Amino acid sequence: MDLTTASGLSRRQALARLGGGLGSLGLASALQASGGALPAGGLHFPARAKRVIHLFMNGGPFGPDFFDPKPSLTKYDGQRPEGADLRTERPTGGLMAVPYQYANHGRSGLPISELLPMTARHADELCLLPACYTDNPNHGPALLLMNNGTMTPKVPSMGAWMSYGLGSENHDLPAYVVLCPGRPVRFSILWNSAFLPAKHQGVYINHSKIEPKAMIPWLTNADVAPAEQRRQLDLLTELNRDHLAARGGADVALQGRIEAMETAYRMQFEATDAFDLGREPQQVREAYGEGHFANGCLLARRLSERGVRFVQVYYGNGQPWDTHSKHDERTRQLAADIDRPIWALIEDLKQRGLLEDTLIVWGGEFGRTPVSENGNGRDHNPHGFLMWMAGGGVKGGYVHGASDEFGFKAAEKRMHVHDVHATLLHLLGIDHERLTYRYAGRDFRLTDVYGKVAKGILA
Repeated sequence: MDLTTASGLSRRQALARLGGGLGSLGLASALQASGGALPAGGLHFPARAKRVIHLFMNGGPFGPDFFDPKPSLTKYDGQRPEGADLRTERPTGGLMAVPYQYANHGRSGLPISELLPMTARHADELCLLPACYTDNPNHGPALLLMNNGTMTPKVPSMGAWMSYGLGSENHDLPAYVVLCPGRPVRFSILWNSAFLPAKHQGVYINHSKIEPKAMIPWLTNADVAPAEQRRQLDLLTELNRDHLAARGGADVALQGRIEAMETAYRMQFEATDAFDLGREPQQVREAYGEGHFANGCLLARRLSERGVRFVQVYYGNGQPWDTHSKHDERTRQLAADIDRPIWALIEDLKQRGLLEDTLIVWGGEFGRTPVSENGNGRDHNPHGFLMWMAGGGVKGGYVHGASDEFGFKAAEKRMHVHDVHATLLHLLGIDHERLTYRYAGRDFRLTDVYGKVAKGILA
């Protein structure tokens, strides 16, 4: 299916629509204004990707169910041999077999299980990372580490860091958008800007509802015409800037509100279009499928082609991949829900010429154990888990590293979460050691004092 023709918006058309908003808020201007150390030309080195779509499977999927076949799980089913004796968070039993059949796909022969038959069509685009690991087996700290680079709260999220580093391609939309169904109040710390300027805060959208006015409360002002709103906003901005100047221009919160009101005004017009899935032809909607995750993937494409730098699509509100019981049954349901939308997203981006500079990242905050819990459940596993990337300058049809015999622990070419973040920034043209912000007497960065770029995955 040609999704480009169906939607009627080619890449060239999409970029043309951005007009004067393109490229004027790049890394150099954004960080030099904040005192960051940057080269005069902007990015630290040539970028392979311009934007990121993060498909976040909150709760933690089990890699051997999808991309990391482990025959030993069947061979030693019910047993706990040496090497499968790592500590688990809860009481666990013997190894538990994976009941899904594997096949090799694409020219690369990438192994993918029967759970993802449509995603498997894009095997040659996927860069598998089966040797990721993290520091904590609990959801809260692991979510913070994956999304914010540290288990300590009140630090900027990775999306905020990317917005801070790259700036915006479209003045009429935020640089960082978070798609998460429901009202995930306790998740909001995962997309905060903390001590970075407030404009880098992730804009939360409840995409379980399709209409733009339902997704974004108070999107339009029914009582005041746009021209009158413009006059009111200009007056308010002038008063706020006078107030700011009288206090030395150092009120970051007030500066953030000024910028937020300006963005909100412009979003009335741009967001009405960008978030309206009803403007997509029926055949495109059908290609992505139904449900909040399908909506999120389609919205991610629409936002990315309009210049949004970082889009996160959360799978559900809470930890839907947290399969402590009925693991096999629930995993089949979850896989069926993500398979078609992921295929359609990759296909859509490829047809528009956007995949080459759009980086897709898939994974959770940790993985799951190969040993059983509650009969047919799997516990949290920080020792080793799988993520994958596609597009944006990574090798397609490639497996970087390996987990151990049972998929319990990262074994070869191990990638800590800090390494994942360092690699993401590198693909965007940013040196993770130089993307810093001085606060409370010290320089902060997304990777803290850690992080190593996995250069082996670079195309």
